[in-house]
Amino acid sequence: MTTALSRNWEHAVVTGGAGFVGSHLCAALLDAGVAVTCVDDFSTGRPENISPLLERHGFTLVQANVTEGLRIKRRPDLVLHFASPASPADYLRLPLHTLETGSLGTRHVLELAHSSRARFVLASTSEVYGDPQQNPQDERYWGNVNPVGPRSVYDEAKRFGEALTTAHTEAEGTDTCIVRLFNTYGPRMRGHDGRAVPTFVRQALAGEPLTVTGDGRQTRSLCYVDDTVRGILAAAAHGMRGPVNIGNPTEITMLDLARLVVELAASPSEIRYIERPVDDPAVRCPDITLARDKLGWEPQVRAEEGLRRTIAWFREAGTEE
Repeated sequence: MTTALSRNWEHAVVTGGAGFVGSHLCAALLDAGVAVTCVDDFSTGRPENISPLLERHGFTLVQANVTEGLRIKRRPDLVLHFASPASPADYLRLPLHTLETGSLGTRHVLELAHSSRARFVLASTSEVYGDPQQNPQDERYWGNVNPVGPRSVYDEAKRFGEALTTAHTEAEGTDTCIVRLFNTYGPRMRGHDGRAVPTFVRQALAGEPLTVTGDGRQTRSLCYVDDTVRGILAAAAHGMRGPVNIGNPTEITMLDLARLVVELAASPSEIRYIERPVDDPAVRCPDITLARDKLGWEPQVRAEEGLRRTIAWFREAGTEE
């Protein structure tokens, strides 16, 4: 993916840079001529995600846990905070780490951005809307979140991160932006991370039944990772504070998604229904009016094409972790 930037960044710090979205961000920035320092503790990020970048000019890897502070030798002018477990399998396995990354980690990364006079972008999530009573969700909606449910460690970590980012701007004048990412998918996802697309692709390629939760009528809105990265960098360059939704406004039911993956993978797999997780949102769809109007951004990759690319990547890379 080639990304044109409307600001001449010189050095970006990407926390969580060995993760799924983070590694794509690192690559896009390098492609645009920006030096990148990738920070990751590899609690959920993977070395193979960034192994092609290690020999590239301008790329530096720092293995560190942002909850313990952050020391970067070269002053950045852009800081993208993407460190956090993001998949259900990870945040349920690492509940305290997830909360600490959203709180202590965000504080440390904000302090780096403030002291460097850098632009700061917080990767928030559509999960701040919880199980929404408004559909589609726009940025003015406050959400419907269970603060003590099984998903709360991730939901509330991100909600606190948004509050902390807002307070830092108000109190310290830090140049910040909040992006709320919706259901991003694509190459470099892990087959066993618990999210729908990699789970269905892994199962389809293995000829296993695709496990659809509940009756499959719950919806998600799938945004291919290249589109998500373009949206993030557009928000960074614009100067807006946000929050701003970055996602695909086209909904698809989980049952239709499963059937589409089976078709595109030419798989013999059948559909199997299993129990729906606690607090699983019934709908998820972004209103992207703000991103369209202010950033001139909207998704370009249709679901069929994005899924074809994702399936092809899983075929080549394998579906095991």
